[in-house]
Amino acid sequence: MSDKTLTPENAKDHFWKALKESNTGLLGLDQPGYHAQPMTAFREEETGTIWFFTRDDTDLARDAGIGGGQSAMFHYGSKDQNVWACIHGELSVHGDDRAIIDRYWNPVLAAWYPEGKDDPHLTILRFDGDDGRVWVSDGGLIKFAFEIARANISKTVPDAGGVADVNLQ
Repeated sequence: MSDKTLTPENAKDHFWKALKESNTGLLGLDQPGYHAQPMTAFREEETGTIWFFTRDDTDLARDAGIGGGQSAMFHYGSKDQNVWACIHGELSVHGDDRAIIDRYWNPVLAAWYPEGKDDPHLTILRFDGDDGRVWVSDGGLIKFAFEIARANISKTVPDAGGVADVNLQ
């Protein structure tokens, strides 16, 4: 992004757009020793809330429900590897909200719940992001290879894109 500075608003737009196109990332509690796990994210456009479907008998669901919510991190890398993000927020157990289930239900989700939408272990986690950092590179593989070659020849640092701190509230 050498031709322009990546603003927080632009970084946020890139993140939301990429998440809509490729919605898998790593979600975990922001605690020592807690490991993030792959989860599919469903963004609610109107509020910026990110929903995750899980089973109520998982460690993540159990631990997220302690005290009404926990500090958490969502790590994301777009499929094309042009957008990377580390987002901090509050993760809480939202339960079995039928409106959210109906809105996002799909064949991939269905595979994890043998009893379908009425599976007694189906629960929803709510992630309300507050702040984070987003990296954006618009050039793709060819631009990246060019930048690496140019940097090695000219003994300079490659232009790998931009980074911005974002506020998602």
